[in-house]
Amino acid sequence: MKRIEELKTKIFADGADLAGMLEMYRNPLIKGFTTNPTLMRKAGIDDYFGFAKKVLQEIPDRPVSFEVFADEFDEMEWQALEIASWGPNVAVKIPVTNTHRMSARDTVRRLAHAGVRLNVTALLTLQQVREVSNWLGEVRAGYISVFAGRIADTGRDPTPLMAEAVQIMSQYPQLELVWASPRELLNIFHADSVGCHVITATNDILKKLGLIDKDLEEYSLETVKMFYEDGKKAGYSLQKPVARCASYR
Repeated sequence: MKRIEELKTKIFADGADLAGMLEMYRNPLIKGFTTNPTLMRKAGIDDYFGFAKKVLQEIPDRPVSFEVFADEFDEMEWQALEIASWGPNVAVKIPVTNTHRMSARDTVRRLAHAGVRLNVTALLTLQQVREVSNWLGEVRAGYISVFAGRIADTGRDPTPLMAEAVQIMSQYPQLELVWASPRELLNIFHADSVGCHVITATNDILKKLGLIDKDLEEYSLETVKMFYEDGKKAGYSLQKPVARCASYR
């Protein structure tokens, strides 16, 4: 296993809790940030612009992806232009389709030609990777986010698919493939093994970075101690049985 400092895949923190984002910002291993309306809603964010302004004031020098929240493409487009104006380190997340399964192709192309740095998101198939790579064409830079974790949720191993996605995108060196929605820390190493450019991860996963290469015997003992301490704190007890007669032995 490589040391975390040796990995070529960049790690982006995925979340919407400002304190948690700033905690990760202090970690030099974290090279960027992503969020989305679902994470923002879970975090209780009710002022999209106010939240984004605070984030960009505190994190001015690493890429941050904010997502549009419209479903109609004309609305999506003006939201993207507005979001892109918030800072030079902003990328705008555009879903690969809207909720009616209509392709975002034309919107993506117009925004790309307008110079908006895009993060096309919610992809799950190689055909989508081919299409979106073509849509983005010769833009200066952009991201394509494949939700490898959701692929894994269906019982499929996403690693071969992500490896092929890397090959598909190899003719577009300005684009970066994002391994999105990982389910465990090990996925960071999976992403690196296939040459994926970026992986996003939530704070609960990133807080496990300190476990890399941890001695497993020591980890075993810590686990035993945890179970013991939790049982003690819960106050569990069992009544000792009376002596059993020989026939029950």
